[in-house]
Amino acid sequence: MDEIKKKLGRLERFKYPLLVLLAGVLLMLLPLSPSTPKAEAEDSSNRQLEQILSCSRGVGEARVLLSDSGVVVVCKGADDAAVRLDMIRAIRSYTGFGSDKITILKLAD
Repeated sequence: MDEIKKKLGRLERFKYPLLVLLAGVLLMLLPLSPSTPKAEAEDSSNRQLEQILSCSRGVGEARVLLSDSGVVVVCKGADDAAVRLDMIRAIRSYTGFGSDKITILKLAD
């Protein structure tokens, strides 16, 4: 019996490090959700920008990719310089990105 108490006494010293280790392992085993609130907010921002740009005169159908480093827009009206300029101004106002971070491409027919 004394021997068991000695072994438990030695384990008592490592109680907190073992609990921290166990908590870390459990956290690592939790599955990561692919749909985070930030990802949902970005999707919402993409859709809003697509809707606004698609409603603008001369733009036509538009697809938007909004990231932390810039904006890419693919639309039917990209071959018109005035339309591109209006789009850059709208995107700059909405996102705060400079025109060097905004790319507008022609949508393939």
